Amino acid sequence: MQDPTIIPKTWFLLLSLLASLVLLPTTAFSQPSGGPYGPVAKTYEVPAGAAHVYYVAPDGKESASGASTVEPTTLEAAFARAVTSDAIILRGGTYRTGDLLLNQGITLQPYRDEQPVLKGTRVASDWQALRDGVWRTKWKYLFPLKPESWWRREREGMRTPLHKFNNDMVFFDGRALQSTGWEGELDADRFYVDYDDGYVYIGADPAGHTVEITVLDNAFTRTTKPVNGRESDRIGPTIRGITFTQYAYRAIEIEGAEPNGPDVPEHYGKDVVGTMLENVTISHCSRVAGYFRGDHLVIRDCLISDTSTEGIYVIASSDCLLERNIFRRNNVEHITGYFPAAVKIFNQTHRVVCRDNLVIDQPESNGIWYDVGNHDGVFVDNWIEGAQDGLFFEISRGLVCAGNVFVNCDKGVRILNSADAHVYNNTFVNTVASFERTERSAVGDRFDWHPAAGPDVEPSRRPVGPSKWGGWCD
Repeated sequence: MQDPTIIPKTWFLLLSLLASLVLLPTTAFSQPSGGPYGPVAKTYEVPAGAAHVYYVAPDGKESASGASTVEPTTLEAAFARAVTSDAIILRGGTYRTGDLLLNQGITLQPYRDEQPVLKGTRVASDWQALRDGVWRTKWKYLFPLKPESWWRREREGMRTPLHKFNNDMVFFDGRALQSTGWEGELDADRFYVDYDDGYVYIGADPAGHTVEITVLDNAFTRTTKPVNGRESDRIGPTIRGITFTQYAYRAIEIEGAEPNGPDVPEHYGKDVVGTMLENVTISHCSRVAGYFRGDHLVIRDCLISDTSTEGIYVIASSDCLLERNIFRRNNVEHITGYFPAAVKIFNQTHRVVCRDNLVIDQPESNGIWYDVGNHDGVFVDNWIEGAQDGLFFEISRGLVCAGNVFVNCDKGVRILNSADAHVYNNTFVNTVASFERTERSAVGDRFDWHPAAGPDVEPSRRPVGPSKWGGWCD
């Protein structure tokens, strides 16, 4: 099997040659590194600057001190005790836990080279066989949800059934099943939830198999509110080498203020500063892997995979870096009309850098989308393959897009209702670049003030000439 963290050598050599030919007139250029991307196997030492260290294990005891590996405590107990500069060291194994809260700048990482996995599911073992190859189990942890108010049912209801907006998930021997609307549509790949009576149905015999069903909404929230008797220290957590998977809705949420209209960065991004994720895997979240708010965010060498509406959100933050990550398989539920993206950089961010990331397997999703009032984005040396819009820069001002490779995207680069975008020294294979302007404004817009956060519509100064989209370039 081809290692997805490394671009196939023949592809990389061919497109590197194409890039070099395109860039011959320049004196210096860059391009995607070719990998490896995503999590890197490491042996972790205890952070040298940790004030206190808590060791935890899946079978730890809540009453244990956690002061050593021979007396590990629980992850829940460690979250309640840890304060600024403390470290929580996780032994390997599966932790079926979540909905945890913290508000301190702590470190979470594995014990040496062990592999801790946090899961938002439990194993369902009490099944009742029905007729026609159907089984059901009583389940009290259910996550019904309706679409967002801006979703247009008159346009999308015939393409996306409402059950897809629910957040429940079922896994059969680790394989995610798709939801369906009633028992008669069940097969080995589908599940159905009866919310009225509290049953989960599947279409495959569970005997001898592991069936997991969601029970938790998220792994943890880094809240800005008081928790565990402490006020927030405004420092983001450092998370290394941990896998988060199978959570209804999202795995991680970093809280923070968001502007509700055009604003300046001095007013937001300061509640939680300096969150870092390294060598982290987040997969199979029913909606989004994580919501990240706060300046100086770093997400590096991570894998974000098998999400539904977005992979990750970076919201109202400045001076952030996304580097050497893999973003793959967003919108696995095939939801239409929801504007999906593997990465959505949203709501008046400043200087968010996306460098040397691998974005792949996104046939029903956009790649990386700067959306609404963003400033001075930097998008360099990324490999984007098989996405709708590979890089989408909308209602924003200031972008450098250089040294990237776009392969088999509907539009490799799409600049819409934006200004001061500098796009150069990129390679496009079976992919176009599109620069578009519409008459959209904040007057009567479905998203209220959003268009006001970007460049205003001005009379045409430089007609593009005949084009498939019409409009003007800024």
